[in-house]
Amino acid sequence: MIVQALPGNWLDTGDNAWQLTAATLVGIMSIPGLALLYGGVVKKKWAINSAFMVFYAFSAVLIAWVGWAYGMSFGKPWLIMPGTGGNAFLGHVSSTLSAEFMEKEAIIPSAASGMPALGYGMATMVYFQFVFAAITPIILAGSILGRMSFKAWMIFVPLWTTFIYSIGAYSLWGGGWLGQMGVVDYSGGYVIHLAAAFSGFTAAAVIGPRLPRDRESFHPNSLLITLAGAGLLWLGWSGFNGGDPFTVNVDAGVGVLNTHTATAAALLTWLAWDVFAYGKPSVLGAVNGMICGLVAITPAAGYVNGTGAIILGIVAASLPWMTWNWLGKTALFRKVDDTLGVIHTHGVAALVGGIGTGILADPKMIEYFGTVKDSNFSVTGWWYGDFHQVILQLYGAAFIIVVNVVGTYILLKLIGLVVSLRMDEETLLIGDDAVHGEEAYAIFADGQKIPVMGD
Repeated sequence: MIVQALPGNWLDTGDNAWQLTAATLVGIMSIPGLALLYGGVVKKKWAINSAFMVFYAFSAVLIAWVGWAYGMSFGKPWLIMPGTGGNAFLGHVSSTLSAEFMEKEAIIPSAASGMPALGYGMATMVYFQFVFAAITPIILAGSILGRMSFKAWMIFVPLWTTFIYSIGAYSLWGGGWLGQMGVVDYSGGYVIHLAAAFSGFTAAAVIGPRLPRDRESFHPNSLLITLAGAGLLWLGWSGFNGGDPFTVNVDAGVGVLNTHTATAAALLTWLAWDVFAYGKPSVLGAVNGMICGLVAITPAAGYVNGTGAIILGIVAASLPWMTWNWLGKTALFRKVDDTLGVIHTHGVAALVGGIGTGILADPKMIEYFGTVKDSNFSVTGWWYGDFHQVILQLYGAAFIIVVNVVGTYILLKLIGLVVSLRMDEETLLIGDDAVHGEEAYAIFADGQKIPVMGD
């Protein structure tokens, strides 16, 4: 380990404490948040496998992240794609993230990102960025639940993080070309959600659909567990968007409030659409609306004002509701079995948020994570006079989509040469017991009386 001696008391204990707290909140979104949501929303026979895919991905990404993927995402540029080097196996973990140190080591190129000097060690930053990297393939998993081979998943996750996630992270956040040209993504609408949605949709197409009987009848085994996971996801998002100013500043509070405001508006909007169209308020529909709101505000949280947050929430629920209920019945969406509709709740919602940022970004908002395009670290949307920001946001979305569709397709085809991407038919019929030798609910355990008809 290399420790760099620095003059003075460089550690800001408040910033350090909040950054670690925010990172842990984001981690809770994955485990147990999405593990519970996935485990509850699927059929009983897939509850264990779906939840355990989350725990595996969280662990696998961490090892890849501290080993090499963080350096690829935030290191020295390699062509126009990922960076290399900079922090192999947690070098410099005890060092400050001063602007001078970042520029010298090229860990985060502050001159390109416009980021201020930060008063905490590299370990804090590595941990914070890890939980974002980890949740991305976990979101992706929602598209392929109920049929992907666990062995293939074990290979896929670290490779996808290494060769695909790092490209988006570097291009937008690590000093890459999208960030330098002025494309903005406050907290991962493009890097995380758009990437996960289009990679997931591609994976669903390559791996193939669930069994017909599962597609026709895939009722949640526990809506209460689903809601528990959804609640952890919602509240954990305070760290998602509240931590991305990287300091305890005014924008952190703005990001948190905008996050919850947009999410509430989106949940109520999806609920209203369900009642209007089907006459009943759906719990699963409300959860979908909640997710859409969280996703859409993510690229915009520090750039839009409160009115903009509400507008994004309403639009981000309405468009995915329409694509789910109308486009979802078309041939393409019937052919590609996206288990939890990730392409709608994360893909469409991320586009709403990313492009919406180009429209609604208020230049008066305080934002300390800027780009070289604007030395004042503010972003001006079309509504406030800069249509070019919309064009930039479209460029960014197109790049992320192409990289993830092409990259995921190639990666899965290569993995398929080594192991089967899909479970065999017998395993698909049985589920958890065939994959893990375990079941979610041991209702009649050893020593428990099995009820007899007439008792």
